[in-house]
Amino acid sequence: MTSDDLDNARKLFDLTEPFTREALEQKRRELLATWNPHRYANLTNNPKKYMKSYRQGEEKTKEINAAYELLVVRLEKERG
Repeated sequence: MTSDDLDNARKLFDLTEPFTREALEQKRRELLATWNPHRYANLTNNPKKYMKSYRQGEEKTKEINAAYELLVVRLEKERG
């Protein structure tokens, strides 16, 4: 885990230091709701556009979860 990884994770979650576990959890829920791949099902009848959006949602969800894990580890280290 590098400082760049942590900076990117904080930017993704739009959090500034210091932040709490509760703020992190709330932001994670918001981001996952926004980027849920199934959310794109009713946006288009074009299968290619749907799958492109679905894959984008999947990638963003993976990114959100990875950033969340980094930030949780950092919070745990801070607590000691």
